[in-house]
Amino acid sequence: MNSLMIQGTSSGSGKTTLVTALCRIFADKGFSVAPFKSQNMSNYAYYGKDFEISRAQAIQAIAARCEITSDLNPILLKPLGNYFSNVYLNGKMFKKMHATEYYKKFVLNQGLQIATKSIESLQKKYDLIILEGAGSPAEINLEKYDIANMKMAEIANSSVLLITDIDRGGSFASIVGTMSLLEKKYQKLVKGFVINKFRGDINILKPGFKKIKEITKHSILGVIPMIDLNLPDEDSLSGKAKNIMWNKKNLDKIESEIQKLSKLVNLNLNIREIEKIIN
Repeated sequence: MNSLMIQGTSSGSGKTTLVTALCRIFADKGFSVAPFKSQNMSNYAYYGKDFEISRAQAIQAIAARCEITSDLNPILLKPLGNYFSNVYLNGKMFKKMHATEYYKKFVLNQGLQIATKSIESLQKKYDLIILEGAGSPAEINLEKYDIANMKMAEIANSSVLLITDIDRGGSFASIVGTMSLLEKKYQKLVKGFVINKFRGDINILKPGFKKIKEITKHSILGVIPMIDLNLPDEDSLSGKAKNIMWNKKNLDKIESEIQKLSKLVNLNLNIREIEKIIN
């Protein structure tokens, strides 16, 4: 196995941030690492020589110190409103599509084939691929068409870590609820949990850790404290996202924030246990 996937109990749980940190942590350990997200929805792109992908995967590639290519994000959806998006495949504009057409006619055929080809290509080139899921794997109304979470973990033969945002509240319930809604074969892929955006004394959480282990048979592998990061947001859900120039000044800022983030995550995550999961 040369893959690890980060999925979340919700959008905004910290998947993108955790993948970024893990890319740098394992790159610093001497692995050749690449990030991957099969399908991303964002109007904020990184523009390569003859392609564009979500800037989140570009920043993760900077963290991994790997080449930025279209394989890192083979499907990019740029929302237009009224359920329409511009669909980019392998970094190039494909067509404008309504959500109904995308899900019912495209995603399980051409979409899945394109994503599979990209992940298989990356796995041949790198020691470790760190995949990012999208939203939640337990969106049971969309599960059939979901090629960004468990289907991709299965294709990549990847273990899964589930991250949850405790600042929103309800994290323990979100973990248990997500696990209970997953198919049995997908439950087996989940190897542990990460709590994100915590403020306060970690001892307060320990009774919850014990209960989670009793219910799910898996452990909390780390608690990441709330941190003020100056990395570009992936999309406009927070209301803060804006375009950036990919110049040296901004790249230096991104590099500095990646270093700060990776040090924090390294201190607060059981990296040794995660290495065992990968191997």
